Amino acid sequence: MPRKPKNNISGWINLNKPVGISSNDALMILKRALNYPKIGHAGTLDPLADGVLPVALGEATKLVPYMMEDDKTYHFTVTWGEERSTDDREGEVVATSTHRPTRDEILSVLPRFTGEIDQVPPAYSALKIDGERAYDLARAGAEFELKSRKVNVYELELLDCSADSARFRAVCGKGTYVRSLARDLGRALGGCGYISALMRQSVGPFQLDDAILLDFFQKSVDITELERNVLPIEAVLDDIPVVSLKDQEATRAKCGNKLSFISRPDVERLVAAGLDPRVRGRNLVLLTHQGAALAVAEVEGIEIQPVRVFNL
Repeated sequence: MPRKPKNNISGWINLNKPVGISSNDALMILKRALNYPKIGHAGTLDPLADGVLPVALGEATKLVPYMMEDDKTYHFTVTWGEERSTDDREGEVVATSTHRPTRDEILSVLPRFTGEIDQVPPAYSALKIDGERAYDLARAGAEFELKSRKVNVYELELLDCSADSARFRAVCGKGTYVRSLARDLGRALGGCGYISALMRQSVGPFQLDDAILLDFFQKSVDITELERNVLPIEAVLDDIPVVSLKDQEATRAKCGNKLSFISRPDVERLVAAGLDPRVRGRNLVLLTHQGAALAVAEVEGIEIQPVRVFNL
């Protein structure tokens, strides 16, 4: 079979990652299928989880840090009666309980896990302790302690329940571990619990209903068909102001140079974009030129500093 030509597409793939492989495994499959060296993902999914995995191609990789800040929606199932080392079904049983919570009991504790809460991450996580990944230390049997930290759970809803399990919907902010949420729900209900199923429904603007199965990219090699399924770079920036640049301004911005909007017409351009130069603080904006994304920039007053320039 002829070697696939390298492509230089920049943009986003809304991937539906299947159960049974890691996010990096999915990325490597895409990389080989597309023959694309510059690729990354935003928001890791565990192997037991499926659902939305935003994949960045080319210049879109420069926006991965911004995507990591986006809220995420999950559907997950908690099985009662056991606590496991990984806080999901892949781990060893470390505690058991005969208590099975009722629907009313579950509903009564949900407010305690909504809003800004304190959460201890799972021992099997990618967090670093003295330069070592927590999951490497856990696998080696090392003793360590992860500190509690503040996370945001904006919504937590009980979808249905049975004698031994319950299914939930959660909308979470950056850094929230659903596995920890399941573990802590079990403890709050006077027993034990672990994640037995997890599906990510959304990450920022990416929705599961629009996500593409991994099989599509393994079977399809047509570049035109691929391009139809790649979202533009700016798809993840639809919630920030857009400032259109003139030719000379665009030339300076491409070099990373700061722009000063001093004249009255220039200030009016900022105001038209939804920015108030009189308000202190930095704002994130998308700079465009002739309708194409040019850079992400920080605006402070009348000063615009490009921070991520796209080489398109």
